[in-house]
Amino acid sequence: MGVPAGLAVPLIQNQAIMKEGTIWMPIPPPLPNCPPGLEYLTQIDQILIHQQIELLEILTGFETNNKYEIKNTLGQRVYFAAEDTDCCTRNCCGPSRPFTLRIIDNLGHEVITLQRPLRCSSCCFPCCLQELEVQAPPGTPVGYIVQNWHPCLPKFTIQDEKRMDILKITGPCVVCSCWADIHFEVKSVDETSTVGRISKQWTGFLKEAFTDADNFGITFPRDLDVKMKAVMIGACFLIDFMFFEHTGDNQQRTGVWQ
Repeated sequence: MGVPAGLAVPLIQNQAIMKEGTIWMPIPPPLPNCPPGLEYLTQIDQILIHQQIELLEILTGFETNNKYEIKNTLGQRVYFAAEDTDCCTRNCCGPSRPFTLRIIDNLGHEVITLQRPLRCSSCCFPCCLQELEVQAPPGTPVGYIVQNWHPCLPKFTIQDEKRMDILKITGPCVVCSCWADIHFEVKSVDETSTVGRISKQWTGFLKEAFTDADNFGITFPRDLDVKMKAVMIGACFLIDFMFFEHTGDNQQRTGVWQ
């Protein structure tokens, strides 16, 4: 039976949505005390982040705004993320650039905003290290990722909206992606137990050599606070920019201060 003209077809929850050739994750029902748009994260314990390859960037070396697909393990798109940075900042500051990253859901609503200020990347200035703020919805901070000074290891603290430490992240001494995945362990505050992982996935020699389009996987407990899941997504993007975004000479950092 057809739908009368002028009447909208309601979206059906728990049914995958096809939009412009892309399968999106089913829309979950609203939940109390959950920021709008983060309901998707309550249903999953693993997500995949795929950076899109930019042809202009490959051909010219001209840095473009990064774009990412955020998917569940079924390959359904959960969110789409797009960097919003001006041309001068992208090409003058390179991977160290400040940025705003906007994450939208399948209704086109911006549900998470990531903001990275311009900070120092030198071990000589431990009081001005990298930081990223996570907002959900936009304008409402729900957490922060703060780099911790360490002479050899990439170390970060995940904080809630009140700046209370919730989780720790520790990466390997050498972060060069060569023939294998690179893992950043997410641990309890006292670092005695591992609760999740952020992994930079090896994508093959040609893609690694000629593009900075990276793939990541994030695992976390299904019952983790949904806001902290959003902050872990933010941590993944900060790690990508810090360690896997190619510099102007097409070289990738291999250490925490290099």
